Amino acid sequence: MSLHKLTGPALGPDQVGEIDVVLLSHDQHPDNLDIAGRRYLARVGTVLSTADAAGRLDGVTGLAPWQTHAVDGVEITGLPARHGPVGAERLSGAVTGFLLRAPGEPTVYVSGDNAAVELVEQIVDRIGPIDIAVLFAGAANVGRFGDDDLTLNARTAVEAARALGDAVIVPVHAEGWHHFSETRERLVREFEYAGLTHRLARAHGGGAPRPLTAPDARRMRAG
Repeated sequence: MSLHKLTGPALGPDQVGEIDVVLLSHDQHPDNLDIAGRRYLARVGTVLSTADAAGRLDGVTGLAPWQTHAVDGVEITGLPARHGPVGAERLSGAVTGFLLRAPGEPTVYVSGDNAAVELVEQIVDRIGPIDIAVLFAGAANVGRFGDDDLTLNARTAVEAARALGDAVIVPVHAEGWHHFSETRERLVREFEYAGLTHRLARAHGGGAPRPLTAPDARRMRAG
C-alpha cells in the first residue's frame, strides 16, 4: 500500500542539530520513518522503539509496554498503543507510545500512532497525572479498516484530552501526507466546540507550548 507525501520537511538533517534520543513509534511505515529518517538514525546515540523495530534495525533498543530505559537522568517508559481498531496489529504491526519523567520536570506522554482512547485511559489510571501530552492525530486512514482511523481523529483526540485531565495537549503528525484525512484546523475547531481550547497548544521554539488557535492551524496547513 503506497503512502503519498505532500510536503517536504521544515528542516534538513544538517539543520536539525544534535539529537540525544529518537522516540520512534514504529519503523514499518514511511510516514514515521522514511528513507532519510533511516539514514539519520545512525547519527543518534539512543533510538527507542518497539521490540519488532529492534529486530529489524541495527542500533535500536526495543521497549515492551511499561518497560523503562534511562537516558541521562530521564526515565523513558514504553506505553501500549494500537495503530487502528481492535485487532489492527495483524496488518498495522506493533507500535508504541512513551512516557518521559525526570526529577523536577513535567511528565510528558507521547502517544505514538495510537488510535485507542481506552489505552490512554489505562495509561492515566496506571501513571497518574500527566503534564504534557503529545498526541498523534490527523485521522490517518488508508482505507484498510474502512472508516476506522489509524490514529486519533479530532473527536477521539478530544476524548483522549478529557481522559488526560489537565494535561497540555500538543497535536502532531497531522499534516504532510495524503492519508491524514483531517486538518489541524478541524481539530482546533473540535476542541473549541468542546470548551477545551485552553488545553490545546503547539510546540514553540525551545520554550513551553503556547496556545494553538485556528489561524495557527491555517498557517500550518499552508506552510
